[in-house]
Amino acid sequence: MSLIVADVMTSPVFSLTPETSLHHAHCVTRDKGIRHLPVVDPQTNQLVGIVTQKTLIGKVFSLLATYGGNDLEQHEAETNIMEVALKDFDTINADANLASVATFFLSNKHGCLPVVDNDQKLIGILTSSDFVKLAIKLLETDR
Repeated sequence: MSLIVADVMTSPVFSLTPETSLHHAHCVTRDKGIRHLPVVDPQTNQLVGIVTQKTLIGKVFSLLATYGGNDLEQHEAETNIMEVALKDFDTINADANLASVATFFLSNKHGCLPVVDNDQKLIGILTSSDFVKLAIKLLETDR
C-alpha cells in the first residue's frame, strides 16, 4: 500500500490573510485548537506565510513582558500577523509519496507542511496530527 500526501492531509485549511491581526490569530488558535495557520494572499491565493503556535505564543509573551497584561489585547490587535509569520518554509505537493515526506518531516523537525498545487496555491496542510491519525487507523486495522 503506497500512500500519498492527499490521502492523509487536512483539507480545506483554515487560513489567515496578511492583514490579519495577532489578536485574531491568537483567538483562532485558542478557539479552534489549530496550531498551524497558513497565511494566504487573497488577491493571488498564494501562500505567503505560516504562523505556528510556537511563534505566535512567543510574540504574545514578548508583548506581555513589554506592555503588561492590561494592554495585551490592544497590542495584539495592533500587531500584524506578518510580524510573526514564517516567510521561509517548505511545501509539498499532494501527490508526494507519504513515506518520503514522513522521513523529511522527522529529519527537519517540522510540525506541519503546507500542501500546494503547481501554482503554489494552498490546497491542504499535513501536520503531525495527520500522521498520528494515520497510525491509529493502521493500528486499528491490524487487530
